[in-house]
Amino acid sequence: MTANHSLSASPGPGLFLALKRTESTFEEIPVIDIKDACSSDPAARRKLADLIRDACINVGFFYIESHGIPDAVIDNIIDAAKGYFSLPEATKLELDIHKTPNFKGYTALLGENTDSTGLGDLHEGFDLGWEPMMGASVYDALPAASRNDGVMTGENVWPQDLPGFKEATLDYYHRVLQVGQLLFPLFALALDLPENFFDDKTTKPAAIMRLLHYPPQSPTSFETDPDGRQIGIGAHTDYECFTILWQDRAGGLQVQNTSGKWVDAVPIPGTLVVNLGDQFARWTNDIFKSTLHRVINRSGLERYSIPLFFGTDYDPIPTCVTPGSPSKYEIITAGEYVKSRLEATYAHSLTA
Repeated sequence: MTANHSLSASPGPGLFLALKRTESTFEEIPVIDIKDACSSDPAARRKLADLIRDACINVGFFYIESHGIPDAVIDNIIDAAKGYFSLPEATKLELDIHKTPNFKGYTALLGENTDSTGLGDLHEGFDLGWEPMMGASVYDALPAASRNDGVMTGENVWPQDLPGFKEATLDYYHRVLQVGQLLFPLFALALDLPENFFDDKTTKPAAIMRLLHYPPQSPTSFETDPDGRQIGIGAHTDYECFTILWQDRAGGLQVQNTSGKWVDAVPIPGTLVVNLGDQFARWTNDIFKSTLHRVINRSGLERYSIPLFFGTDYDPIPTCVTPGSPSKYEIITAGEYVKSRLEATYAHSLTA
């Protein structure tokens, strides 16, 4: 399969200079204020894109301030998540993710094994994809099944008799989706591309969101698991273009630099965490980093987080190549790639 569009044939001068100062043995994760994302001043947007470019090349992770999502919206979805995860296990399993062909619904504790060398991940989750806001117009309210998302096509599933859950979840989903759409022009600038480069590739963005609950992990668990093979979520890279994460104060997210050191992505009030995924790494031929990360919850608290994995339309993934840097990856549709990674993650808990 061949790509139907591609990134620039060769890195621009700004991108070339940025690559020359790569320092992936980072010790901290940058914080970037995105208030100028919609500035009428091109120089202000360019300056912001340069900060994002440095973070994408050197770290693969950064925090964003001024994201615009009200605290009340976040509080509502966290309350909704706590209500859902407090339901009886049998009730939650009515929406077992294995019952859907497009990986929507509930994942039980240890239901995932993100790191193939692990023994299962110590979290439970609820997954959903794009769906119109409740009360949307008739045109906007076309069912998700009518979208052609290739192998990932399908509707969401929702718990019954849990008032406010769907409303709070979709409210946050669409708010953070807007943040993702705000970032794409900045990523384009960071790659020395026109700001509208991704517009026709995100007409129906492949955005998967997860509500995650991590029970506290015993401080003495390493006595029975000295290799750390059973943690909140095992070491992995994300699958889509980039992830936008809200995390609570419990912490536990760690990012690995190229020297192998795990750097804490500590919770910073008022921020969201952005990290690049495999689609951007493949698309840019590894100019942008998809960085290994994991979660270990030793806070003694229940940990809640909400990642939204933001992808492009489920079309073929092109790649960024030059004569001196040939393509490292075969061409594959985004949907096929994501589904193959999900199948591997859930394979160990699949029952006949």
